[in-house]
Amino acid sequence: MQSKHRLWWLLPLGLLVLAWVLDRQYPLPAAPPPATRVLAEDGQLLRAFPAPDETWRYPVTLAEVAPVYLEVLMAYEDRAFYYHPGINPFSIVRAAFQNLGAGRVVSGGSTLSMQVAGMLDPYPRNWTGKLQQAFRTLQLEWHYSKDEILTLYLNLAPFGGMLSGVESASRHYFGKPARQLSDAEAALLAVLPQRPSEWRPDRYPQRAREARDKVLQRMLQLGLWPAQRVNAARREPVAALPPEPPLLAPLLAQRLKAHCPSCTEIHSLVDAGLQRQLQGLVESYRVRLDERQSLAVMVVRNADRAVRAYVGSAHFGDQLSEGHVDMVRAIRSPGSTLKPFAYGMALDRGLIHSHSLLMDTPRHGKTYRPHNFTGGFSGPVTAIEALRRSLNLPVVQLMEHLGPDRFVATLQNAGMILRGEGQLQPSEAVVLGGVGTTLESLVGVYTALAREGLAGAVRLQPHEPEHNRWVMSAGAAWISWHMLAQNPVRALNPLSDRPWQLAWKTGTSYGYRDAWAVGVSPQWTIGVWVGRPDGSPSPGRFGRQMAAPLLFRVHQLLPEMGVPLKQPESVSRQPVCWPLGTLKQQQDNKVDNCLQQFEAWLLNDTAPPTLTQTPDMLQPPLLRKVWLDEATGLGVSPSCKTAEQHLEQRSIALWPLPVEPWIRAEWRRESRLPPAANRCTRLVGGRERLRIIGIENGNHLRLPPGRETLEIDLGVSGATGSLNWYLNGESLTALQGNRLALALKNSGHYRLSVVDASGNTDSIQFSFQRSHTGD
Repeated sequence: MQSKHRLWWLLPLGLLVLAWVLDRQYPLPAAPPPATRVLAEDGQLLRAFPAPDETWRYPVTLAEVAPVYLEVLMAYEDRAFYYHPGINPFSIVRAAFQNLGAGRVVSGGSTLSMQVAGMLDPYPRNWTGKLQQAFRTLQLEWHYSKDEILTLYLNLAPFGGMLSGVESASRHYFGKPARQLSDAEAALLAVLPQRPSEWRPDRYPQRAREARDKVLQRMLQLGLWPAQRVNAARREPVAALPPEPPLLAPLLAQRLKAHCPSCTEIHSLVDAGLQRQLQGLVESYRVRLDERQSLAVMVVRNADRAVRAYVGSAHFGDQLSEGHVDMVRAIRSPGSTLKPFAYGMALDRGLIHSHSLLMDTPRHGKTYRPHNFTGGFSGPVTAIEALRRSLNLPVVQLMEHLGPDRFVATLQNAGMILRGEGQLQPSEAVVLGGVGTTLESLVGVYTALAREGLAGAVRLQPHEPEHNRWVMSAGAAWISWHMLAQNPVRALNPLSDRPWQLAWKTGTSYGYRDAWAVGVSPQWTIGVWVGRPDGSPSPGRFGRQMAAPLLFRVHQLLPEMGVPLKQPESVSRQPVCWPLGTLKQQQDNKVDNCLQQFEAWLLNDTAPPTLTQTPDMLQPPLLRKVWLDEATGLGVSPSCKTAEQHLEQRSIALWPLPVEPWIRAEWRRESRLPPAANRCTRLVGGRERLRIIGIENGNHLRLPPGRETLEIDLGVSGATGSLNWYLNGESLTALQGNRLALALKNSGHYRLSVVDASGNTDSIQFSFQRSHTGD
């Protein structure tokens, strides 16, 4: 008897050993991984990527689910969940009697633990399967706490289609997180896993209502909710969104997921509300594009360079416009968008102030001869006008002084991505777009205009650190911002009185392949690119026409604090004079040498003189000292002065030779310099002005009857050496003897210019009309 008694004590031990062996031999399957969610700064979902099993499963904890859902779930599914060992025999017996009485399955005896066990390890619907479920349930209770099992249910329960878990169901059906579920929504999601395919609210709203109301009735019968609360929940309609995930910043989300493939929750700095507005704006703007064009927009908060909105393509997924290509990161020619940095660097090096005289004139004797976007020349222009009009020749003049190597190195040190031949072997062409960069990189460096000259990479995620790199001084950045802050609103809306707070610059790459616009306000930096992802041209589509209007509309979406950029102590505003370019108060600008006056922004109270030479070409000084006979006013050299003469020394300000054809006649050298006295004829040598002979300035030419082409033989007087001829900026071929055979076929207005070997120039304007009148 004693041996039998001992065997009964060994039975529980044997069962424990058997359970341990079975647990080791058949471990619980791991929970399937969740989907990947890319979130906005406030936690809103930007885009989700399905789990490996192609289901939408968003991880959630008990604390992240509305308490009302847990209350309804426990009341309806398993009131004794926290008290039974996983299998509730009373529920199984009750369900068996109910099913036998009804002659069909009307109730199940499965506890929440048993349902989780079946989700982790699906079983066949037979007695063997039930034993397998029971084993897995006990195993589950052995390894996990009740709260952990309930959490597994919240994440694994099926809700129709490819939805798994209450969080994904709540977001897909109701567009809200599970913590915000209403009473009616909680009741529907509590019952939906029983028949997820038949009670889907997006497909079968009436069936879903009936199932939901059954749960609400149970809450009333159990005395858990009063009738008033139940009736209010019943009145709520069953309305569900299509079970599709949102697509906010889809290309950014794809990019972030690629950086962390194993991450299940990825946080960004995007403002979800602004992103929705921007995508809506882009969608409406697409009507201006052709079917193969795309666009990209990036909005960055200057304070921390956080990317608040990100549109990588005009139509995500579209095949014709290659909507899968992220043009925020594509290497493209930036056109003229690099010009502001050349002006900022020139300010820092003491080469210019905001109203320095720069030359928009033909580049005779130069191997690199770019043209302006609109063609032709403007002569002398202020630095601010040259930048705002995006003139090519003045900025190339600056580049010759800055040095392309130094320019490229400074931009790269500031964090700008530069690619291509222009980066490997820099030349003056780099400032006109002769290099490749990205919209993201460009925006990062443009933030320097609002951040006291400090540039850096933009930030996509909260954990990314800020890196500040100097690109120009705070004073140069402030002046550059004001040089670009021209107001186009009056042209777009004459009635608008909104204060303008945006400095902006456009750019167009060679062959109309890329249209750009970048804007900087005190709080924001915005970048816009428009073009074809395959790099083919979009003829006639340029930055000011295609990208700038979108830039201005994006800026209107953004809140501005109204706080202007703080003016650095190194910046002052003082009057300067042309042609010398120096302060009006200087001695050289007194008398009649201040021919034009401007209020200029100066850096460190310094007004650099007008650039009159380039590193490879000397030009006469602009301040000429002459001796005058007080009696006659004629020019006299002290070496040929007579005893009766009294001489007066005078300093005369002259304009740079290349701009003389564009200035008033009374400002030119022949008018400014005094004629020489007869006894000092050597003063006259070389002072005969270069003149075009054959057409007078302002002539109106007509085509004679019976002829298709007007041919004119032109010459010059006062020339030195070989000549270079230009018609509307285009180089012409001279005949032997430096004469020019000009052939006109098309009606229009023309500017004809000539430059000799000494840099002397002449320019005339005339018009030509093919039609003619009879006698």
